[in-house]
Amino acid sequence: MSETLVDYDTAVAQWDPVMGLEVHVELNTASKMFCGCSTAFGAAPNTNVCPVCLGLPGAMPTVNAKAIESAIRIGLALNCSIAPWCRFARKNYFYPDMPKNYQISQYDEPIAHDGWLDVEVDGETFRIEIERAHMEEDTGKSTHVGGATGRIHGADYSLLDFNRAGVPLIEIVTRPIVGAGERAPQIARAYVAALRDLIKALGVSEARMEQGNLRCDVNVSLRPSPEHELGTRTETKNVNSLRSVEGSVRYEISRQAAVLDDGQAVHQETRMWQESTGITTPGRSKETAEDYRYFPEPDLVPIAPDADWVERLRATLPEPPAQRLRRLQKEWGFTDAELRDVVNAEATGLIEETVAEGCSPAAARKWWLTELARRANEAGTELSELGMRPKAVADIQQLVEAGTINDKLARQVIDGVLAGEGTPAEVVAARGLAVVSDDGALSHAVDAAIGNNPAVADKIRAGRVQAAGALIGDVMKQLGGKADAAKVRELILTKLGPGA
Repeated sequence: MSETLVDYDTAVAQWDPVMGLEVHVELNTASKMFCGCSTAFGAAPNTNVCPVCLGLPGAMPTVNAKAIESAIRIGLALNCSIAPWCRFARKNYFYPDMPKNYQISQYDEPIAHDGWLDVEVDGETFRIEIERAHMEEDTGKSTHVGGATGRIHGADYSLLDFNRAGVPLIEIVTRPIVGAGERAPQIARAYVAALRDLIKALGVSEARMEQGNLRCDVNVSLRPSPEHELGTRTETKNVNSLRSVEGSVRYEISRQAAVLDDGQAVHQETRMWQESTGITTPGRSKETAEDYRYFPEPDLVPIAPDADWVERLRATLPEPPAQRLRRLQKEWGFTDAELRDVVNAEATGLIEETVAEGCSPAAARKWWLTELARRANEAGTELSELGMRPKAVADIQQLVEAGTINDKLARQVIDGVLAGEGTPAEVVAARGLAVVSDDGALSHAVDAAIGNNPAVADKIRAGRVQAAGALIGDVMKQLGGKADAAKVRELILTKLGPGA
């Protein structure tokens, strides 16, 4: 269904966008939140289940202590206050992939509250205020079979897999993000990217958005100006890539502006992001907290983290993101503009890992922000999801520095690695991409190039050595771009220089 849109620049000129971001982080504990079932990803459907996570009568939950520890560390890293006493609640609603027909979550007594995270956009720092970070359990997964879209509408039947039911989640909820203006999509993306990097640094989750380890519910509303009350919001559910977070904010601003400009009211509802078309589509009317009939979970005791334990966990926190960026910039010798490009491409961690594998910062930046960024853009994916590992990039650069390949051949090596043909060295061997450095083969090609370009040869004999580039190009063409350019130049000048 197509909807009327207002041009984005026009929309943000007429309306003040307000956002709220709810990020669900799937913890990497070995067992589920309230039972001992495995959380391993990719197991056969309905094999990591038990009476507790299936909600069978009489089954009693017990809290995963490691999940509590992870929740506290996340809260501390987000500059939150840790509650000295909190408890779980039942959130009551029916979904086919919720076997208990309620979700054990936290309502008015979260484990962490009142924090913040600073993000950088276009060289400016923007503070995102965190309202709460609370613990809950994940639902199962529904697969709709037989339709064209993979959604329930038009499907022949649906399959339920409860392996994910009960996996520990931390939901991180921002306060309304105001003052973003036309940069709202970029700020939303930067926040989720910074949060993802922080979660990975903490080691509490794989934070792989494509696997659902980290997903974002994007709330957007519009109001005439900052002086007005907040408008009616929509919530785009389960957005699972940084590109889609940015796209969903941009789309909803344009869509809601069209609705309001037409004199209509925005409906409070959930919406679904359509990756293939870059639009949101209606889901269901959005419930309020009262609709969930929250009440304290009767089968679980309250949680009262010991203050000394909390402080010991604080000591395990990683370097804050902003401080880490400043350190890396100094270590790498990047200018502010160079670092900004790295941050905007979400390549900081990738470059850091590549440097750790023995690559120079400048070379790592070159490969990730040129060849690999171009391929990721063409594939419509994130750099981190492209399939190129930092070790492979470092190996490619080492092959270039050793003279085994040149930059042009390195691009073919990248193609081979991305195609699953093996390591860079294996791709070079299998495709025969090694640079030709044999003096005999190069001398023969140089002689042919001189014969093909007598006028150019005469210029070099006359002392115009810069003309050697044309002959080098001829040799490269003869040898499929695999000639050692430095040796070729040396041979040309030896053959055509004074006294030759």
